Amino acid sequence: MDKVLGVLGGMGPLASAQFMVRLTLLTPAEQDQEHIPTVLWSDPRVPPRTAAKLAGGADPLPALLRGIRGLEAAGCGAIAIPCNTAHGWFDAMRDATALPILHIVDAAAADLARLGVAPGRIGLMGTAATLAMRLYQERLEGAGWDCLVPDAAEMDRLVSPAIALVKANRVADAYPPLAEVARGLAARGARAVVLGCTEIPLGIAAGPELPFPVIDTIDALARASIGWALN
Repeated sequence: MDKVLGVLGGMGPLASAQFMVRLTLLTPAEQDQEHIPTVLWSDPRVPPRTAAKLAGGADPLPALLRGIRGLEAAGCGAIAIPCNTAHGWFDAMRDATALPILHIVDAAAADLARLGVAPGRIGLMGTAATLAMRLYQERLEGAGWDCLVPDAAEMDRLVSPAIALVKANRVADAYPPLAEVARGLAARGARAVVLGCTEIPLGIAAGPELPFPVIDTIDALARASIGWALN
């Protein structure tokens, strides 16, 4: 396989590592040489994306563009970004490179279709910034999915602390609050729940499987990357 995939990661490091694992496991390969050549740029120094969008924090774009330049110099042919909130700077990144950037929300939409989740009401979990920027709502609602999101109290009490637990490598501790929110969205009529933060699937995977479809955006982006490499 000749195409080289660039992975703009480190946001957070565990999510990027899990993306590499899932990219490898989902690739239809029987020997090393059939896997996708990949360059992982894992830079945890990128300023926090949620703080940048919601609290006037440092702009992460210069660090994101530094990573893109490194992936360009490494000879990559496309870029995947296993961080949902970073897609708030998608347009600026896209305009700064000739390389295609695989959009994680489009990958999630493809996974909803793959699982047979018909247009209608679905749940959406993510960082406060991802939800506030409506990164998922605008793209998915255009395709017919109506997104239910956690309320402000659930975000403050459950989702945001659970994301922080994953970033602190306390993955198992993140499962109960994340599962509580996902179950709540299902109880409100969501036929599936999109895990629109790459830390959330890590927490959800640390406990019992939920009794409804969940869209793991790490897996979705890995599938989109494999599709790019094979086609």
